[in-house]
Amino acid sequence: MNEEVQLYYDDALEKMEKALKHLSIELAKLRAGKANPAMLEGIMVNYYGTPTPLQQVASINTPDPRSFVIQPWEKKVVDAIEKAIFAANIGLTPSNNGEVVRLNVPPLTEERRKGLVKQVKTEGENAKISIRNARRDAIEEFKKLMKAGLSEDLEKDAEAEVQKLTDKYHKKVDELLAKKEVEIMTV
Repeated sequence: MNEEVQLYYDDALEKMEKALKHLSIELAKLRAGKANPAMLEGIMVNYYGTPTPLQQVASINTPDPRSFVIQPWEKKVVDAIEKAIFAANIGLTPSNNGEVVRLNVPPLTEERRKGLVKQVKTEGENAKISIRNARRDAIEEFKKLMKAGLSEDLEKDAEAEVQKLTDKYHKKVDELLAKKEVEIMTV
Protein backbone atom coordinates (compact mmCIF):
# COMPACT_ATOMS: atom_id res chain seq x y z
CA MET A 1 0.00 0.00 0.00
CA ASN A 2 1.28 3.45 -0.76
CA GLU A 3 1.32 6.14 1.95
CA GLU A 4 -1.89 7.95 0.95
CA VAL A 5 -3.83 4.69 0.68
CA GLN A 6 -2.48 3.65 4.10
CA LEU A 7 -3.59 7.01 5.54
CA TYR A 8 -7.20 6.51 4.42
CA TYR A 9 -7.12 2.86 5.51
CA ASP A 10 -5.94 3.91 8.99
CA ASP A 11 -8.64 6.59 9.09
CA ALA A 12 -11.31 3.98 8.29
CA LEU A 13 -9.85 1.67 10.95
CA GLU A 14 -10.01 4.45 13.54
CA LYS A 15 -13.63 5.27 12.70
CA MET A 16 -14.62 1.61 12.92
CA GLU A 17 -12.85 1.26 16.27
CA LYS A 18 -14.73 4.34 17.57
CA ALA A 19 -18.05 2.86 16.41
CA LEU A 20 -17.28 -0.36 18.29
CA LYS A 21 -16.23 1.54 21.42
CA HIS A 22 -19.42 3.65 21.30
CA LEU A 23 -21.51 0.48 20.97
CA SER A 24 -19.77 -1.03 24.03
CA ILE A 25 -20.56 2.08 26.06
CA GLU A 26 -24.20 2.15 24.96
CA LEU A 27 -24.66 -1.57 25.70
CA ALA A 28 -23.16 -1.14 29.18
CA LYS A 29 -25.86 1.44 29.94
CA LEU A 30 -28.64 -1.03 29.14
CA ARG A 31 -30.00 -2.70 32.22
CA ALA A 32 -29.74 -6.48 32.16
CA GLY A 33 -31.46 -7.15 35.50
CA LYS A 34 -28.44 -6.60 37.69
CA ALA A 35 -26.87 -3.46 39.12
CA ASN A 36 -24.08 -2.05 36.96
CA PRO A 37 -22.63 1.42 37.72
CA ALA A 38 -22.56 2.14 33.95
CA MET A 39 -26.38 2.38 34.16
CA LEU A 40 -25.97 5.61 36.11
CA GLU A 41 -23.51 7.24 33.70
CA GLY A 42 -24.87 10.37 32.14
CA ILE A 43 -26.98 11.33 35.18
CA MET A 44 -26.34 15.00 35.94
CA VAL A 45 -26.89 16.32 39.46
CA ASN A 46 -27.65 20.00 40.11
CA TYR A 47 -24.64 20.70 42.34
CA TYR A 48 -24.70 24.32 43.57
CA GLY A 49 -26.44 25.38 40.35
CA THR A 50 -24.07 23.49 38.05
CA PRO A 51 -24.99 20.24 36.27
CA THR A 52 -22.36 17.78 37.50
CA PRO A 53 -21.97 14.05 36.70
CA LEU A 54 -23.27 11.84 39.53
CA GLN A 55 -19.87 10.11 39.82
CA GLN A 56 -18.28 13.47 40.77
CA VAL A 57 -20.59 14.17 43.73
CA ALA A 58 -20.96 10.68 45.23
CA SER A 59 -19.53 7.20 45.41
CA ILE A 60 -21.61 4.47 43.79
CA ASN A 61 -21.52 0.99 45.30
CA THR A 62 -23.32 -2.23 44.44
CA PRO A 63 -23.59 -4.17 47.71
CA ASP A 64 -25.47 -6.95 45.91
CA PRO A 65 -26.45 -7.67 42.27
CA ARG A 66 -29.86 -6.03 42.66
CA SER A 67 -29.12 -2.70 44.34
CA PHE A 68 -27.06 0.47 44.39
CA VAL A 69 -26.01 2.55 47.36
CA ILE A 70 -25.07 6.10 46.41
CA GLN A 71 -23.08 7.87 49.12
CA PRO A 72 -22.80 11.63 48.41
CA TRP A 73 -19.66 13.47 49.47
CA GLU A 74 -21.90 16.10 51.13
CA LYS A 75 -25.20 15.31 52.87
CA LYS A 76 -26.81 18.43 51.34
CA VAL A 77 -26.66 16.80 47.90
CA VAL A 78 -28.83 13.77 48.76
CA ASP A 79 -32.08 15.41 47.59
CA ALA A 80 -30.45 16.72 44.40
CA ILE A 81 -29.19 13.20 43.60
CA GLU A 82 -32.65 11.76 44.16
CA LYS A 83 -34.22 14.40 41.85
CA ALA A 84 -31.56 13.77 39.18
CA ILE A 85 -32.28 10.02 39.19
CA PHE A 86 -36.03 10.65 38.86
CA ALA A 87 -35.36 13.14 36.03
CA ALA A 88 -33.03 10.70 34.21
CA ASN A 89 -35.99 8.31 33.76
CA ILE A 90 -33.88 5.14 33.96
CA GLY A 91 -36.72 3.05 35.34
CA LEU A 92 -35.40 2.91 38.91
CA THR A 93 -37.02 4.56 41.93
CA PRO A 94 -34.60 6.09 44.42
CA SER A 95 -35.18 6.22 48.16
CA ASN A 96 -33.06 8.16 50.62
CA ASN A 97 -32.64 8.10 54.37
CA GLY A 98 -31.01 11.53 54.56
CA GLU A 99 -27.50 10.09 54.22
CA VAL A 100 -27.49 7.73 51.24
CA VAL A 101 -29.66 7.09 48.20
CA ARG A 102 -30.67 3.50 47.57
CA LEU A 103 -31.80 2.08 44.23
CA ASN A 104 -33.29 -1.37 43.86
CA VAL A 105 -33.03 -3.00 40.44
CA PRO A 106 -36.22 -5.02 39.92
CA PRO A 107 -36.00 -8.28 37.97
CA LEU A 108 -36.88 -7.81 34.30
CA THR A 109 -40.18 -9.05 32.92
CA GLU A 110 -40.16 -11.18 29.76
CA GLU A 111 -41.73 -8.30 27.83
CA ARG A 112 -39.10 -5.85 29.07
CA ARG A 113 -36.33 -8.32 28.15
CA LYS A 114 -37.64 -8.56 24.59
CA GLY A 115 -37.82 -4.75 24.40
CA LEU A 116 -34.21 -4.50 25.57
CA VAL A 117 -33.09 -7.05 22.98
CA LYS A 118 -34.74 -4.89 20.29
CA GLN A 119 -32.90 -1.86 21.68
CA VAL A 120 -29.61 -3.82 21.60
CA LYS A 121 -30.22 -4.75 17.96
CA THR A 122 -30.95 -1.11 17.10
CA GLU A 123 -27.69 -0.01 18.74
CA GLY A 124 -25.87 -2.75 16.83
CA GLU A 125 -27.37 -1.64 13.53
CA ASN A 126 -26.31 1.95 14.24
CA ALA A 127 -22.74 0.74 14.85
CA LYS A 128 -22.79 -1.24 11.60
CA ILE A 129 -24.02 1.84 9.73
CA SER A 130 -21.08 3.84 11.13
CA ILE A 131 -18.70 1.07 10.06
CA ARG A 132 -20.16 0.98 6.54
CA ASN A 133 -19.91 4.77 6.34
CA ALA A 134 -16.21 4.57 7.23
CA ARG A 135 -15.76 1.98 4.45
CA ARG A 136 -17.65 4.15 1.95
CA ASP A 137 -15.55 7.22 2.82
CA ALA A 138 -12.30 5.26 2.39
CA ILE A 139 -13.40 3.82 -0.97
CA GLU A 140 -14.37 7.29 -2.21
CA GLU A 141 -10.90 8.52 -1.29
CA PHE A 142 -9.28 5.56 -3.07
CA LYS A 143 -11.25 6.38 -6.23
CA LYS A 144 -10.07 10.02 -6.01
CA LEU A 145 -6.47 8.77 -5.67
CA MET A 146 -6.96 6.57 -8.73
CA LYS A 147 -8.08 9.62 -10.75
CA ALA A 148 -4.96 11.38 -9.47
CA GLY A 149 -2.66 8.62 -10.74
CA LEU A 150 -2.95 5.60 -8.40
CA SER A 151 -2.94 2.34 -10.38
CA GLU A 152 -6.25 0.50 -10.69
CA ASP A 153 -4.73 -2.65 -9.14
CA LEU A 154 -3.64 -0.75 -6.03
CA GLU A 155 -7.08 0.86 -5.76
CA LYS A 156 -8.82 -2.54 -6.02
CA ASP A 157 -6.45 -4.05 -3.44
CA ALA A 158 -7.12 -1.15 -1.07
CA GLU A 159 -10.89 -1.60 -1.52
CA ALA A 160 -10.54 -5.31 -0.75
CA GLU A 161 -8.53 -4.56 2.40
CA VAL A 162 -11.14 -2.07 3.64
CA GLN A 163 -13.88 -4.62 2.91
CA LYS A 164 -11.99 -7.22 5.01
CA LEU A 165 -11.74 -4.66 7.80
CA THR A 166 -15.46 -3.91 7.52
CA ASP A 167 -16.31 -7.63 7.71
CA LYS A 168 -14.05 -8.03 10.75
CA TYR A 169 -15.77 -5.15 12.59
CA HIS A 170 -19.26 -6.36 11.63
CA LYS A 171 -18.32 -9.71 13.21
CA LYS A 172 -17.12 -7.94 16.38
CA VAL A 173 -20.43 -6.04 16.57
CA ASP A 174 -22.37 -9.31 16.17
CA GLU A 175 -20.30 -10.90 18.97
CA LEU A 176 -20.99 -7.97 21.32
CA LEU A 177 -24.71 -8.11 20.50
CA ALA A 178 -24.92 -11.87 21.05
CA LYS A 179 -23.18 -11.56 24.41
CA LYS A 180 -25.50 -8.75 25.54
CA GLU A 181 -28.57 -10.63 24.30
CA VAL A 182 -27.61 -13.70 26.36
CA GLU A 183 -27.01 -11.44 29.38
CA ILE A 184 -30.46 -9.86 29.02
CA MET A 185 -32.35 -13.08 28.38
CA THR A 186 -30.71 -14.95 31.30
CA VAL A 187 -33.17 -14.95 34.17
